[in-house]
Amino acid sequence: MKNNVQLVKSILKYTFGLVPIVAGLDKFTNILTDWTQYISEGFANLLPFEPSGLMMLVGVIEIVAGILVLTKTKIGSYVVSAWLTTIALTLILSWSYVDVAVRDLVMAISAFCLAKLCENNLSASKKQ
Repeated sequence: MKNNVQLVKSILKYTFGLVPIVAGLDKFTNILTDWTQYISEGFANLLPFEPSGLMMLVGVIEIVAGILVLTKTKIGSYVVSAWLTTIALTLILSWSYVDVAVRDLVMAISAFCLAKLCENNLSASKKQ
């Protein structure tokens, strides 16, 4: 049982560490997709700069969040969970890419579960 928990924790840690870093880097290159398409037109019009500038800022946040998961897993997992929830709510409020919003909410729940697994490991270590 303990080995399975550790395996799940490791898989989630590297998933939520590496994927945000890759997605964040792609905000600068747009190899995977044109990330500006996910910004609603109304929100884009409010920006004091180009939507690509916002995506670069988002990229930096995602890179930092991924590094945080890899180095401080519990805190980083909470950050990634909150970040994904924020993205999902933004998409839902603009009623665009709702399928992506649902996927992001599922990933947010998974990141939250990783944070909880880290808390359980800390609690178990203190009891021993």
